[in-house]
Amino acid sequence: MRFDILTIFTEYFDVLRYSLLGKAIDGGKFSVNIVDIREYSKDKHKKTDDAPYGGGAGMVMTPDPIVSAIEAVDPDHEALRIYMSPRGRTLNQSKVESLAKKDRILILCGDYEGIDERVIDLCIDEEMSIGDYVLTGGELPALVLVNCVARYVDGVLGCGESTSEESFSDGLLEYPQYTRPETYRGLSVPDVLLKGNHHDINRWRKEKSVEITMQRRPDLMAKTDVRSYLPQKPKKRRK
Repeated sequence: MRFDILTIFTEYFDVLRYSLLGKAIDGGKFSVNIVDIREYSKDKHKKTDDAPYGGGAGMVMTPDPIVSAIEAVDPDHEALRIYMSPRGRTLNQSKVESLAKKDRILILCGDYEGIDERVIDLCIDEEMSIGDYVLTGGELPALVLVNCVARYVDGVLGCGESTSEESFSDGLLEYPQYTRPETYRGLSVPDVLLKGNHHDINRWRKEKSVEITMQRRPDLMAKTDVRSYLPQKPKKRRK
C-alpha cells in the first residue's frame, strides 16, 4: 500500500518514522510519500492562500498549487483521493477496513479556512472527517487515517489477532486487559484469567465488552447482536 500526503506542513509527518509504523515503512510493508504543496505554487514567495471571495475571516488555499500537485503525483488517477474535512463522512472501523484493501490512497490536508471548492470538484473522490470538531488543519486527521488504516496492512502489527480482538472489531469496545503483577496496590487480576480455561476466559471477555459498551457507547449496541454474549437466565424447572 502507498499513501501520498499533500500538505504545506511536511514536518507534521516526521512522527511516522517512529514506533511500529516506522519499522513497517523501513521494512517495505507500506510506503508514505510526503508532498509539499508549496513546491507547486507559481507565486515567487510560494504563497498558497488568498482572501475568500464574498469576504469572511481567514484565508483560503488557492486551487492551482493543489491541483498541480495532485496531477503531478497521481497523473492517471490511480489513487483514491481523500480530502480531510470536518464536513466529510466520519471515519469508522468499517471504513478503515475498506480503505485497507486499497493499493493507493492520496490524502489532501487543508489549512487556514479550507481549500477552494473547485479542487474538490476537479480532483477529490471523497471528503472524510475524524469527528465532529474543527482542527487548525488536516495534518492530524491525515495521521490518524494513515495510522488506523496501515495497521490492517499485512505484516505491520506482526500478529493477525491484534486487529481482530480490539475495540470496534466486532462492534463492541474492548474488554479489560491485565498483565503482571497479579496484585497491584490492592487490585487483583480477575480470577477467571488465572485459571487457564479458555472457554471461560472468552466468555468473560465478551461479557465485559458488552458491559463496557453499554456503559460508555450505548449507541453501538443498536448495531450489534449481543444476545449471545449476555449471561443466559437459568431455565425454570417444570413441576
